[in-house]
Amino acid sequence: MEYRDQTLYSEDVALADIARREGTPAYVYSTAAILEKFCAYQEAFGDVPHRVCYAVKANGNLAILKLLAEAGAGFDIVSGGELFRVLTAGADPASVIFSGVGKTAQELDYALEHRIRSFNCESEPEVALLDSLATRRGVQARVAVRVNPDIDAATHPYISTGLRKHKFGIDIKDAEAVYDGAKALGNLILEGVSCHIGSQILDTAPMVEVIDKMLALVERLRGNGLPIRTLDLGGGLGVPYKPGENAPDIRDYVQTLCERVQGRGLEILIEPGRSIVAEAGVLLTRVLYRKTNGDRQFVIVDAGMNDLIRPALYHSHHEIIPLRQNQAGTIIADVVGPVCESGDFLARGREIANVMPGDVLAVCTTGAYGFVAASNYNARPRAPEILVEGGKYRVIRKRESYEDLIRGESVH
Repeated sequence: MEYRDQTLYSEDVALADIARREGTPAYVYSTAAILEKFCAYQEAFGDVPHRVCYAVKANGNLAILKLLAEAGAGFDIVSGGELFRVLTAGADPASVIFSGVGKTAQELDYALEHRIRSFNCESEPEVALLDSLATRRGVQARVAVRVNPDIDAATHPYISTGLRKHKFGIDIKDAEAVYDGAKALGNLILEGVSCHIGSQILDTAPMVEVIDKMLALVERLRGNGLPIRTLDLGGGLGVPYKPGENAPDIRDYVQTLCERVQGRGLEILIEPGRSIVAEAGVLLTRVLYRKTNGDRQFVIVDAGMNDLIRPALYHSHHEIIPLRQNQAGTIIADVVGPVCESGDFLARGREIANVMPGDVLAVCTTGAYGFVAASNYNARPRAPEILVEGGKYRVIRKRESYEDLIRGESVH
C-alpha cells in the first residue's frame, strides 16, 4: 500500500473507492503482494528439491487458494473442511499435506479417498488409525511423524507449539520408538519427519536449532533402516506488525535451510501462511462516533472483535491509518468496535490520526488470521472479502445478509 495524493491505494485501486462502493467493514487483499511473498519462497530454493505448502488456516478464501495453486503452491491443511476448500479451488490433491493434532476418522478417510500427498501424524493412536483406514481402502498412506523438538520459539504462548507442555507432536526422545512400532503396520510408507515450533517468529535462531535436531533424527532413523526422504520444517516466519519491527528475510531463511540440508538426499517441505498473506490484507472500517469518558478518548468504529479477534485474543498490534491523510494532527485514543464486550477493541491508548465520524480507516496486516477467525457474535453478518488485481478489484466473498445468519436454523 502507499499514499498517492494523500489517498491510500492498494496496487492501483484507491481503498476509499472500495469502501464507498462495497461498504464497511470489508477485508481487502492485494494479489501482487501475495504472489510476491510466495515467489520469494519458491525462487530462494532454486534447484533444491522442495515444496512450499501454503498453510490454509491463515486465509482460506477460494480465490486466494486458486491464485496460489496456479502459482505452484502445495497446501498444508488441518481439517477436512480445509481439504474441501483446497479441492474446490482446483488444487491437485497430490500437493496436500494433512497436519493437525485431532484428525477424526472421517477426515482421515476423506483424505485417503482423494489420495493426498501425505499425513503429518501427531500421536501413536493416530498412526494406528490411519493404517487401519488405509488397509480398509487397500491403499498406502505416506506418513511423517510430527516431532516436538522441545525448543522455545520465543513467540506468544498461544502460538508457540514446540515445547513438551504443548499438545502438538511426539517428544523427540520418543520418536525412534514410535517409528519402530509403525514399521509393523503394512499400509503406511514412513518416508518423512515433521516439526513446527510456532508462529510469528521474528528471530530465526530457534528455527535453525530445530533443523540441526531434525537432521540428527533423520540420520538415526535412516540408520534403523527407514527410507526417510522428506523433511517438513513447518512454517512460522513472522511479519512486521509494528513500525520499525524487523521480520526475517524469506530468502535468507530459505538459503540457510538449503545450506544445512545440502547433500543429505532430502526434499524440504515448508508450510508458510502468515508470511505470505498477512501484509497483503487490510480491514476497512468506518468511524461511527467519537466519545470521551473522563480523560480517555474513544474512536468507535463499525468493525469489532467478531471481524478481527486478534487484538482481543493476543493483544496483537495492527497499525491503523486513515484512507485519506489530513492536517488535523493526531490523538491518543482507544479504537473500539460495536460488540457488547469490554474486550472489543482494535487498539488501546494508540496515537492515531485525528479522525471524525464518517472517515474510513485501514487496519493493516490483516490478511492472515483475520476473516478466517471471524464470527457472527452479536448476530453480526461477516464482512466481504475483496481481491485487488492491478487497477481492478473483485468481491471474492459477498457480505453476509441477515438471512445468512439464520440459514440452517428452525423455529420448529
